[in-house]
Amino acid sequence: MDKKKKRSIAVIDGQGGGIGSTIIKRLRETLGEEVEIIGFGHQCDGNGAMLKGGANKGASGENAIVQTVKSVDIIIGTTGIVLANSMMGELTPKMAESIASSTALKLLLPLKISEVEIIGAPKEPLPHLVDQLMRRIQEMIET
Repeated sequence: MDKKKKRSIAVIDGQGGGIGSTIIKRLRETLGEEVEIIGFGHQCDGNGAMLKGGANKGASGENAIVQTVKSVDIIIGTTGIVLANSMMGELTPKMAESIASSTALKLLLPLKISEVEIIGAPKEPLPHLVDQLMRRIQEMIET
């Protein structure tokens, strides 16, 4: 019997992992065990929060992100994950480059970054953005 390969999703967060753990909880509620979720925090606290949220695996640090984003299907995070030195310097240039260069589809939430304004992006609260994210992922998984 041919088993369908699970899609792998990397959720990248920083500064505590609150946004990442929220996304991971919703992914689990929406998709159950249909996907493999890897949570990345820039520090151990953030990583722990995402594991508690339901990630299959978790890691922290530059090398973990740089190596893993090469092999996942989807990368989720805020717009800051593709901006070098964002998140108060936690996101290194090497991390930003590896995420941006990955062949994975990047689903980015347009949360406010003080030095960046994304013209045309909705000014929606995080829960509304996560709802939109879940709808998009469900569309992708179903096709």
